[in-house]
Order: sequence, then C-alpha cells, then structure tokens
Amino acid sequence: MAELTVRLPGEEPGADPDADPGELVVLLVEDDPGDALLVEELLADSRVLARLQWVQSVADACRALTAGGPHCVLLDLHLPDAQGLGGLARVLQAAPRTPVVVLTGLAEEGAGLAAVTAGAQDYLVKGRVEPDLFGRTLRYSIQRKQAEQAAAALQAERLRAQENARLERGLLPSPLLDTSDVEVVTRYRPGRAQALLGGDFYDVVESGDGVVHTVIGDVSGHGPDEAALGVCLRIAWRTLVLTGVTGPDLLRQLERILTAERSGPELFATVSTLALEPDRRRVRVLRAGHPGLLLRSMSGPRGSEPVIDLVEPECGPALGLIPGQADWQEEELRLPGQGALMLFTDGLFEGRTSATGSARLGEDGLTALARTHAHLPGPRFVDAVISGVETIAAPGGGLADDVAVVHLEWNET
Repeated sequence: MAELTVRLPGEEPGADPDADPGELVVLLVEDDPGDALLVEELLADSRVLARLQWVQSVADACRALTAGGPHCVLLDLHLPDAQGLGGLARVLQAAPRTPVVVLTGLAEEGAGLAAVTAGAQDYLVKGRVEPDLFGRTLRYSIQRKQAEQAAAALQAERLRAQENARLERGLLPSPLLDTSDVEVVTRYRPGRAQALLGGDFYDVVESGDGVVHTVIGDVSGHGPDEAALGVCLRIAWRTLVLTGVTGPDLLRQLERILTAERSGPELFATVSTLALEPDRRRVRVLRAGHPGLLLRSMSGPRGSEPVIDLVEPECGPALGLIPGQADWQEEELRLPGQGALMLFTDGLFEGRTSATGSARLGEDGLTALARTHAHLPGPRFVDAVISGVETIAAPGGGLADDVAVVHLEWNET
C-alpha cells in the first residue's frame, strides 16, 4: 500500500530520505479524513508507484509546494481556507509547473470542467473513480503538463530566435554604398556566454558627396536592453549622417539619444566614426572612448610586404559618461593610395590568454598578430585575425565578449 503521510494544518512536510527516486510523490489537499483514506486505497489499487502526502488546507499545500517535491497535486475544491476556484488559483501560483487534478462531488461536475478551464489538468468525481481510471488520470496529467512545458519552452526558443534575428538585422546591417572603389568586410562573433547579441554595432553608408561614413560601437553590458540600445544608436547614426550631421555634432546627438533611451544611468557606449573622403587619401576620425584602429598600407614598392600600424587618433569620453559635458575633437589622417582600415570592438583583444593568469592580448598583441597576416586579401585577413585571436584566447576559455569588425579597403583612384 502507498504510504500516507498525514500532515496536520500548519505542519511543514519534509523530504523522505528513504524514498524511491523512481516513485511519484502525490500531494493530496483534502480536509476530510474519509475521503483521504479513499484516495489512499485508490492509489494502492491503481498499481502506480507513488507516495501520498496529505495536507488539509491550501496554506499547507502552498508550503509543501514551495519546498518542492510533489509531482502532482490532488485538490479538493472545498477546504477550510479556500472555496472553489480560489484554492486552485493559489496552488497554481505556488507551483505553476506542477499538474493539478481537482476532486469534486457528485453534483459538481460543472465545477470540475471550470477548474480545467482555469488551469487544472483534469478532474475526478468522488465516488465515480475506479483504480485504473485514477492511475491513468495521474500519469496522463503529469505527461500533459510536461508536454505543455516542452511546447512553451519550444515557443519561447522560437520567439527568442526571431528576436535575435531582428536584433541582428538592426545591429549588423548591410553597407549602403554606391561606389565600387571601396570594399567592405564586416564580421560579428558573439561572446561564449551570450545567448543573445550584445550591444556591439556597426554601419557603413555613402553620402551624396561620395564620402564613405563608418561607425562601430559597443554598448556596455549584455542582454536585450543593451542590444536594443545598440540598434537605436546604429539607426540614429545612419539617419543623422544621411541628413548631413557629421563631426562632433554627430556624437552629441547620439549621446542625447543614448541618455534618453538607456534603461539606467550606468549604461554608456564607446563609438568610433570615420569619414573617408572621395579622394581616398584622407579620413576624418572621431573617437568616444573606443579602441584605436589598424591601418594597412599596401601601396609600397612592388614586392614589399604591406605595413600594419595601430592608429590612435585623439579620443574623448564614451557617450553617456558625462552627458552634455564631453568635448570630442575630429582628427584627419593621411592615407596611402592603396590601403585599408580595420575597426573593431574591445572583445577582439581583451580575451584572457591563459587559464590562470590575468594577461590579455591587448591592442599591441592584436597588432602583432595582424602583421603576420598582412599579405592576405581583405576577407581572408579579417578571418585570419579573428581566428588567431580565438586560438590565443582558447586557454583562457575563449572570447568572453562579443566581437565586431569592419574592414574598409580602397584602391588608388
């Protein structure tokens, strides 16, 4: 016979250390000892391997469910501290993942149907239950609840994937270019712990005067709020650039948008913007707390290796650190006739290079790595650098942060 563990009102049910891990634990919420004995006999005759715990009020049931353990609840709808569907609502709130089967009287079959509509898995009418039906009801209720939870988890995963896709389209757009003399390579790698895109973003657009504008940025933190803020900043940047806003005014407007849209004052964003002039010999750079960039010079003497340098133009504070008080200065750089610029977020060089130490690759280490691949064409160069960084960071657990890269290559005009 299944064990009937009697709990007095207010007494906490405890775990049985000798319980069979393969048996079901059924929590009976019933204030009538006669009905409790009937349920015990039905359970024994149903040949279901189960242990019955008995409590006499909804309050005791909620305490038992909060402590965890029961696989199913048998709930009478008339209890000292709850009548009708009110008790069911309290039990479902205490343990929304636990299936509930309600017990009704002979004249209350309508109440059973209402309980199923309200969230119960099934109902049983006292006095009309055979052991086989009782056992099947318990098993099927548990299986249906598990199937519901699996379907809900699958739907949540589908929605998460759709949201990720929407965020990715917003954060990582296709370049908007009319010119054919600038080749753009973009890459994004999520950090190892990120199920969702972080706040890294980039964009490349060409304005009507032939200037190729580029932005790369990184919103502090990870998660949907940061990703949404990154999307907002990226779209705002494209809109501002195409309407003629450039230079420090561009960063000031982006900061206004960031402070208005961020979920908390602790969020900030590092940003670099480039304006590659139509002659491809000059580029105007603005940095707001963002890392430097790599300059590849490929127009040296025939047969000479390309030269790669880390360039760090003047840098002001990140957006949102001191709202309305920052002063960003635009710096113009001279460019080789044939060359490339690579912008990146800090995830590319901040990975740990050992499992125990705190050493990181750093921007100098990244530059040295890039120089070993300087002879490769744009797409292969970018992929080789990212792959090399991942290899170096592998002993430290891989790249912990998201990585975004934009590589602009031009030929002599």
